[in-house]
Amino acid sequence: MTISRGKSSSNWKAFSSHRNLLEKLILLLEAYCEENALKILLLILLLAIALLNFTFIDPALAAETSEASKATKIFNSNCASCHIGGGNILIAEKTLKKQALQHYLKDYDTNPIQAIIAQIQNGKNAMPAFKSKLSEQEILEVAAYVFQKAEQGW
Repeated sequence: MTISRGKSSSNWKAFSSHRNLLEKLILLLEAYCEENALKILLLILLLAIALLNFTFIDPALAAETSEASKATKIFNSNCASCHIGGGNILIAEKTLKKQALQHYLKDYDTNPIQAIIAQIQNGKNAMPAFKSKLSEQEILEVAAYVFQKAEQGW
């Protein structure tokens, strides 16, 4: 009986040790779940704020964003194949960067938008004319886009 008592005592110690370990694991799991619950709550809150911002966007800003997007699409469809990122794949120095526009476009310093419009409409050297491909409005939009990007340094 002494032997079985010893086994029983060692079994109890092992059980107690496992129980303590399980309790610690449960506490860690609870803390982890609480932490994740806060993360989930924060994520839901941020999504709600973002949704409200999209729902109540200023109409003037929405129109401005739409126009910029339209100009970007026109540029990407008609100009970016040669002028990607404001560069020039055919003649490296004739980029759409401000310094190059000032140097190569007549009257750029006095009327930059009109100088860009003239270049788009009539083309020159390797650049084709776009006056028969794009409407006057599209030419104006892409000219404003090029001017804005040049001012920002592409």
